[in-house]
Amino acid sequence: MTIKEVCKKYNVTADTLRYYERVGVIPEVHRTAGGIRDYSEEDIKWVETAICFRSARMPIDLLIEYVRLYRMGDDTLKARLELLIEAKKRILDERKKYDDALAKLDYKISKYDEAVKTGVLKWDDDTGCK
Repeated sequence: MTIKEVCKKYNVTADTLRYYERVGVIPEVHRTAGGIRDYSEEDIKWVETAICFRSARMPIDLLIEYVRLYRMGDDTLKARLELLIEAKKRILDERKKYDDALAKLDYKISKYDEAVKTGVLKWDDDTGCK
């Protein structure tokens, strides 16, 4: 698969893919005799992983370390596991922020929905955020 095809399939720029490769977020992609990147199925899996983790706001340095450990082989299984556990914790912490914001929005929406029906806006608590 060419870089153009990968860009189109995953809605990323060629600059992003080149950057990921240059810094080690994805392993080096095989090139044709003419020097054109030729993404294999394995390369595509790395691209998908990078895009997925980055969309979850995973830091680049964490992804780079994961790829580095992967390339070192099975002696790094424990280190990779720990890194993935850390990544999951970061995502869960981020999700909690969104869950808290959604809960606040749900509360406010219910109060405004009630106010639209009754013509009176009442708050049940002292949240300081009306």
